[in-house]
Amino acid sequence: MSVKIGLLGFGTVASGIPFLLQENGEKITAAAHNELEIAKVLVKDEEEKNRLLAAGHDYHFVTNIDDIVNDPDIQIVVELMGRIEPAKTFILKALNGGKHVVSANKDLIAVHGPEIIATAKQNGLAFYYEAAVAGGIPILRTLANSLTADKVTRILGVLNGTSNFMLTKMVQEGWTYEDALKTAQELGYAESDPTNDVEGIDAAYKAVILSQFGFGMTISFDDVKHQGISNITPDDVAVAQEMGYVIKLVGDVKETESGISAEVSPTFLPQTHPLASVNGVMNAVYVESIGIGQSMYYGPGAGQKPTAVSVTADIVRIARRLTDGTIGKEFNEVSRETKLANPDDVLSHYYFAINTPDKKGQILRLAEIFSVEDISFEQILQTKANGTSARVVIITHNMSQTQLEAVKSRLAQEADFQVVNTFKVLGE
Repeated sequence: MSVKIGLLGFGTVASGIPFLLQENGEKITAAAHNELEIAKVLVKDEEEKNRLLAAGHDYHFVTNIDDIVNDPDIQIVVELMGRIEPAKTFILKALNGGKHVVSANKDLIAVHGPEIIATAKQNGLAFYYEAAVAGGIPILRTLANSLTADKVTRILGVLNGTSNFMLTKMVQEGWTYEDALKTAQELGYAESDPTNDVEGIDAAYKAVILSQFGFGMTISFDDVKHQGISNITPDDVAVAQEMGYVIKLVGDVKETESGISAEVSPTFLPQTHPLASVNGVMNAVYVESIGIGQSMYYGPGAGQKPTAVSVTADIVRIARRLTDGTIGKEFNEVSRETKLANPDDVLSHYYFAINTPDKKGQILRLAEIFSVEDISFEQILQTKANGTSARVVIITHNMSQTQLEAVKSRLAQEADFQVVNTFKVLGE
């Protein structure tokens, strides 16, 4: 038996699927209990169709989604177009047309996932999206299946390869943010508009999805606080190293007594932490749980073949369930009432870099301001005294998000103190 597939888009990832079907066809067929066949491929227009045919791609290219949705032989639609529209419209059309769907579209799933999942459920169809988080790392299925018996308490992740490449260059080679971005764009890691990558938006989309699989709670993108890497300076990098830390852009999803907290921010990681050694364009997800304790899942977060592996694994799972008659189960079957954490319950150590006039009593005054909010210091360092100004670097003990906002407000009212940067610090 052959399971026929309709591809939406034939870009980098989609073109990796035929490679896997050819190079690993025997294993894939055995796992799927079916042969997999790409029946039709949707492309943007006739110009793209002719270009692909001229390049030697021998597929049935179509330019109208209805040619796939209305084909009774096609059972699985694979959306690899990216962006929210027209991908959302096409996916819903496919589901309402009786097709199972696989996607790698993290933006779409983070923003409109509940609607799409509900549509798939109403129609008794599968909607899988393993590749939407961390590309080639099978983290979603690991959380949904392998860790079913364990209670996850926290998920930390280096989830964006572009920002991680840039920070690696800034940390290891002393590059400025601007130099790192320029090189990332030249190498094709960063888009001409890098906002989603460098401002933490891409990682925040992934944090939304991880919250569903790790904790069974569906949060919205707006529930994820996110801060990017564009304001990290070489001074921050140097101070972090001096104090025994490495700066990474980290997604942090954890459950507190009052509910779930999700955040993406530059974070000081102890140099001994497993995530501190995740460099270049690689991704990693670090899971804390009551059973296993700590486990980390590492690999490429993007790229043609790694992402295609995750997409094809979803196709295989659907094909197998079609044969077994078990199709229609949700990708993530655990669901709980969503409760967002009270800011008083979300605790962390924090790094403050503060410019101040170089005169007596300034550190004492800072200690008084922090003490009013019941915040104590773990480390304090004064650097760069040049006769008129100095920089004071503080790492606090555990404090809440409420205390953080309160002390930042107090510092903003003080003419002598300019807060240059504030970052989370992961405690030992």
